[in-house]
Amino acid sequence: MTEQNRTKLIWLERHLPEGLLVTAAWLSRYGYSSALRTHYVATGRLEQSARGVFRRPRGSLSWEQVVISLQALLDTPVVVGGRTALEIQGYAHFLSRERRAVHLYGDRAPPSWLHKLPLGVRFVFRRNVRLYPNDPVTRGVTSLSWSAETQGEAGDDPLQAGLTIRPWGHWDWPLALSTPERAILELLDELPDRESFHQVDRLMEGLVNLSPRRLQVLLEDCRSVKVKRLFFFLADRHGHAWLKRVERARIDLGRGKRMLVRGGRLDKAYGITVPADLDAVQ
Repeated sequence: MTEQNRTKLIWLERHLPEGLLVTAAWLSRYGYSSALRTHYVATGRLEQSARGVFRRPRGSLSWEQVVISLQALLDTPVVVGGRTALEIQGYAHFLSRERRAVHLYGDRAPPSWLHKLPLGVRFVFRRNVRLYPNDPVTRGVTSLSWSAETQGEAGDDPLQAGLTIRPWGHWDWPLALSTPERAILELLDELPDRESFHQVDRLMEGLVNLSPRRLQVLLEDCRSVKVKRLFFFLADRHGHAWLKRVERARIDLGRGKRMLVRGGRLDKAYGITVPADLDAVQ
């Protein structure tokens, strides 16, 4: 092995942790030619997970490794949100697990090769600006130099961003995801077509420790009238203590009625139709 090749291997081992993914473009940027990538695959130093996507081998590929790679190595501005963020933080045991999906939010769609990876889950992407026009998630939100001992949240102002970082795996790699306050709003945006009213209602019942300060910021910035009305409708049903500390007068709930469920009943307080049998399952 030449000294140059030895140096390249050392650099790769230092900057590409085992198990994480990078693209051919990433490798080319740092001087790893197509011929060298082919040689590394043939000798087992790299494995090709999809066309143009590589990693240093380590066990089976997990969706967490994929997302951490996007956030920390490939500068892709996505965060884990909605039902997936709630599941990770222990709130979503009432939600059906029939569909194995990882919900991602960002300002642009992640690369198409995500859907070609050998995983037992599928990725679902939503644009964050649909809910938050002033969302700070416009760039990669973590780096591998993040420290689990000294940092717990992402962004210049984590409360406003509604983001948190959780260490994952043996090396405590940083996984950026929505806080429960932000994730529940993202989940409500999935109603009524992609989530169940009854399951989300039961989940809201268990959200007893939400931060009213975070909720205030997120609700004021949220552009979806449907989401905000649903949030207050469900929060009122369960009488959470934190609700008294949310200043509703500062939150725009729009005007007019919103028909969310055909054949449902109209909630006069918020002008939305909800399932007629919602009370039957409390």
